[in-house]
Amino acid sequence: MKTGVLLINLGTPDSPSTPDVRKYLTQFLNDPRVIDISPVGRFILVNGIIVPFRASKSAKLYQQIWTKEGSPLLVNSNKVKEKLQQELGAGFIVELGMRYQSPSIESALDQLRAAQVSNIIMIPLYPQYASSSTGSSVEEAMRILRKWEVTPSVKVISKFYDHPGFIDACVDRAKKYNISAYDYVVFSYHGLPERHIMKGAAHYGSNSCKLGSCCDVITEKNQYCYRANCFETTRQLVKRLNIPEGKYETTFQSRLNDKWIKPYSDKVIAEKAKEGKKNILVFSPAFVADCLETIYEIGTEYQEIFHEHGGEKVQLVESLNDSPAWINALKSMVLEKA
Repeated sequence: MKTGVLLINLGTPDSPSTPDVRKYLTQFLNDPRVIDISPVGRFILVNGIIVPFRASKSAKLYQQIWTKEGSPLLVNSNKVKEKLQQELGAGFIVELGMRYQSPSIESALDQLRAAQVSNIIMIPLYPQYASSSTGSSVEEAMRILRKWEVTPSVKVISKFYDHPGFIDACVDRAKKYNISAYDYVVFSYHGLPERHIMKGAAHYGSNSCKLGSCCDVITEKNQYCYRANCFETTRQLVKRLNIPEGKYETTFQSRLNDKWIKPYSDKVIAEKAKEGKKNILVFSPAFVADCLETIYEIGTEYQEIFHEHGGEKVQLVESLNDSPAWINALKSMVLEKA
């Protein structure tokens, strides 16, 4: 009797070519949990405006980070799968599925079905819960499982932003840097539209969400609030790393317009340079594997912004990737559910 472990990450184009990036963006942005407007409006916006104008530009960015092995996100995710399998042993079958593109969630579940697993532990690899990432991934997996004649027991780890193993792994990643030598520390998380946060609050019948101090502590009403999850991750890391008040900030990157949650990472980077800060250390605790948003957006774009306004160095703290501490954290999560 074996336990199946399904690791899910967001996905990546099959190659940095414009056609493959176009295919990836089309699937990704047509997800109703990602762009949550009317189906007709989403179809026109994505297929008529965003993808045609963005595909070639995004392809050039992916070309900047692509390695001989392939996409960093996929390469690191595969290494995690292999190392976690080694750590868990023969009683477990670990598979990897991407919400968009390859390897698909369906192909991963097919492998688990072929192995005749007795139950499945599903881990969407997004530390902080969001409907557009965790919710979408779980929904897709359940859509596929509904078609099975025999559905095994399924347990979902829907968030782990404060799991001791995850925090330990992030702290371990920071050990190579002398934090006191940096003028400022930024904890940069992927952004979300403000309406996504409000919709999540409404799920719990809460009308108290003001996108402000309500995220200063985790409660029953905001336990699945992405913004609250992010701030809690920062609080725990700041405590463990002994970063003094006034020397750090929680920010959000990758926004599409001015109605996304604030403060914006790029704006904060520019402001700190103008204030005379010369060296900034940037953590990206929403990403467990390095990808376009960490390697290029933070490592390249933010460096350019910082330098343009008088700063010198933006240092990215690498994502967890396949670090031993991260593999141990995942192992702990699995065994807690097994």
